[in-house]
Amino acid sequence: MENEALIASIDAGVATLTFNRPHRKNAISHAMWLGITTHLRVFCDDASVRVIVLRGAGSDFSAGADISEFATLRDGDGAQAYEAANSAAFAAVRDARVPVIAAVRGLCLGGGFGLAAAADLRLASDDASFAVPAARLGLAYPQDAMQDIVRAAGPQMARYLAFSAARIDAHKALAAGFLLEVVPALDLDTRVAELADMVATNAPLSVRASKLGIRAVLSGDGRDVAAARAAGALTFDSADYTEGRAAFREKRKPAFTGR
Repeated sequence: MENEALIASIDAGVATLTFNRPHRKNAISHAMWLGITTHLRVFCDDASVRVIVLRGAGSDFSAGADISEFATLRDGDGAQAYEAANSAAFAAVRDARVPVIAAVRGLCLGGGFGLAAAADLRLASDDASFAVPAARLGLAYPQDAMQDIVRAAGPQMARYLAFSAARIDAHKALAAGFLLEVVPALDLDTRVAELADMVATNAPLSVRASKLGIRAVLSGDGRDVAAARAAGALTFDSADYTEGRAAFREKRKPAFTGR
């Protein structure tokens, strides 16, 4: 599955979606917003996929939405449709069946920051920088995107980023809790691959239950709580639970199937 702006691949349970416009610092076009949603749904419908990685081609994650389209697509009557495409892409990342890892290098701005905020885990190279520049453009982010930013960076940092439109470096983002790790730029791909493999080789039903449980804690929504409880209950009747116990007794690596 490939086009000029998005590259999707699946290998050993790890699905990767690459923003592929390095000549534009991976600025996200309207077509890309729609494509992100489509690719994430395809990944989540594939039973072999156990983790998703978002990354940018070249030296940047994403400079955000493609501003060159704003005059024609994010103005007047078209603004609401553009915002709907944004929100759908954020939701596709946030609600993915499996964990989503954002591998951030270079610029992570605007809509790119929003996609990273919607991911479950974020790792960055030490040359990464982050910003929410809406105030400099005179627009507002969708409420659901701001919700992701608040949850990922904390309310104080979210306010600072949104009110000031200032950039912060990777170490400040790490201190705010937005990032799991900061690694040297040359090591980012290796470290992301290691983490993705760790997730992909664990029991899928267990990981799913954990993802839903964490979501329920953060949202406090009764529907999320019920979904988390149901997912947790499934693990105890699963073949993977039997396999995990057997592997522990036999001192070997378990071979989980997601059943």
